[in-house]
Amino acid sequence: MDLLTTLAGFPNAVPLAGLDRAWTWSLGPVLHFAGAVTADGRRLLQTNQRGRHDEDLARAVLVFARRHEDALIEDGRPIAAVHGFSAAGYDFDAVASTAPEVHGHHRAQNPGLTAVTYIAFPAFGTEVSGRETLEEAQARYRTMLSPAEIGRDAVPFLKMSFGNPRTGGGSTGAARALTYPRMLRQEIPQLEGAPGGFVEWENRVGDVWRVEWDQGWVLSGGGEERRGLGVEEVLQFADGTLRARRPLRDPEEP
Repeated sequence: MDLLTTLAGFPNAVPLAGLDRAWTWSLGPVLHFAGAVTADGRRLLQTNQRGRHDEDLARAVLVFARRHEDALIEDGRPIAAVHGFSAAGYDFDAVASTAPEVHGHHRAQNPGLTAVTYIAFPAFGTEVSGRETLEEAQARYRTMLSPAEIGRDAVPFLKMSFGNPRTGGGSTGAARALTYPRMLRQEIPQLEGAPGGFVEWENRVGDVWRVEWDQGWVLSGGGEERRGLGVEEVLQFADGTLRARRPLRDPEEP
């Protein structure tokens, strides 16, 4: 497949100014796309925007993705991210990339293109762990992150399990599962007065904490246990764990 010829044939396609071997195209007034061929010419780095459109941001994402394409697409992860990105007017600090089996774009009209396309999008450093399974990467990309919305807020990576004998609420199974940060803030206060209940969570870098109620709040993790905290202190601590930014992929690393 000649990727450049394929890109040039997309609806409303024009070369992307300021980046070689790159094109931008659109489907109506809502869906906007840009793509750049990788250094070896065999794969496509594509970025999507829905609604609000910013070609400068699309170009910045593709420039960064091409510069770090080995880290974003070469190691076989279904979703990967590189920190150190910036774009004027935005708080994004990373670029993430999803593999073909995660995004499925072009499958209906050009399935051969799907297999060589990697979707790159502006992201936040707290959102991708690099340890996601294929199913988790699909959930993050397709449901949780809204990667084509360039005005979106961060959705930090969070896996959680919980059980509450007082309310009868609880997660399914023993394993922690992906969820939204609002669920963590919702379930922790519900533990008050519920001995035997717990909330356990894992952040992007793999740190795990647990909160229980035993005549007061008990917070444990990292081999330590803390008591005597108020619920607001526990919630503030939990929020802080989701902002942990020890990078898995840093452009300054060799």
